Amino acid sequence: MLAIGLMSGTSLDGVDAALIETDGEGQVRPVAFRTEPYSDAARAELAEATALALTFERPRASPPIVAASDLIVRTHAMVVQKLLRDAGLGAEAVDVIGFHGQTVAHRPDRGWTWQIGDGQALADATGITVVGDFRSADVAAGGQGAPLIPIYHAALAAGLARPIALLNLGGVANVTWIGRDGSLVAFDTGPANGLIDHWMEAEAGQRYDANGALAGSGRVEPTVLDTMMDNDWFDLAPPKSLDRNDFTIQPARGLSAADGAATLTAFTARTVARALDHLPERPQRLLVAGGGRHNATMLAMIAAETGLTPEPTDTLGWNGDALEAEGFAYMAVRRLHDLPISFPGTTGVPRPMTGGVIHHPAGA
Repeated sequence: MLAIGLMSGTSLDGVDAALIETDGEGQVRPVAFRTEPYSDAARAELAEATALALTFERPRASPPIVAASDLIVRTHAMVVQKLLRDAGLGAEAVDVIGFHGQTVAHRPDRGWTWQIGDGQALADATGITVVGDFRSADVAAGGQGAPLIPIYHAALAAGLARPIALLNLGGVANVTWIGRDGSLVAFDTGPANGLIDHWMEAEAGQRYDANGALAGSGRVEPTVLDTMMDNDWFDLAPPKSLDRNDFTIQPARGLSAADGAATLTAFTARTVARALDHLPERPQRLLVAGGGRHNATMLAMIAAETGLTPEPTDTLGWNGDALEAEGFAYMAVRRLHDLPISFPGTTGVPRPMTGGVIHHPAGA
């Protein structure tokens, strides 16, 4: 089946769109990929919606969030059209879209997670069947609702020596561990790029720390780092997950721009090292995907903290920018076949279960 996966992460940098051919099991063939950055106005609108959603006890309609949801649908429909153009295909050639939507709040401790973006509206706009709302069923069953990507990691890594770990460095970092017998353990490890990006915007007027250059020029402040690590969450056994806003840059306030960037980058590295202590067995390799793999300072700090050499997934021929979008395309196909996407070892659900709501285009 041909499937499109759409991912808009908590970094609010844009939409990743991937087209793959897959059976939802062992067959995976990437076909096309593109990323569409958000405008500054769109980023501001989504940030406002996120800030508002985090104040709610439960998800509910509110004009800024409804408007942001409409923005998500319009942007994603446009990206689908551009991806199809890139691939030289019409909408009729695609079997399904896996639509993650935009997370505005993730509160499994309260029994909910909230991704905005109307799957039916996207199906109607594109003329393609859409699977959306991947996380809610997992949370309703007592799971964390995240991470969901491990089943795709397992498909990609099927031929590699195990145990192995795949680290995704997005706004939040998560790790997938694949055991010798194929068993999966996965969880969020802590902030990745989210805090650093926030720091760069606040202190340097930049969107992100390109290649970790600013952090590399600074000095890690050990007292601040120790303060940030003094959090019981890091001692919790997995599975566990985070909202991007569960941690703030506040402890680093007062440091220079360079020292703050260095300290927050070191925080990410140390949380990864702490996470590896929770794994059933030390991985032989640490593969790295997501935007953080472009940050040389972060990778060097992770190597120093873990004793493992982080290997960008691109060295294996996998597009490290595309994996999450590809994963949602893969999971959409699994949903059509009623195959599980979350497991006791990845989200904490009591049994393997599928997830996602299917939306067929009007008139289909």
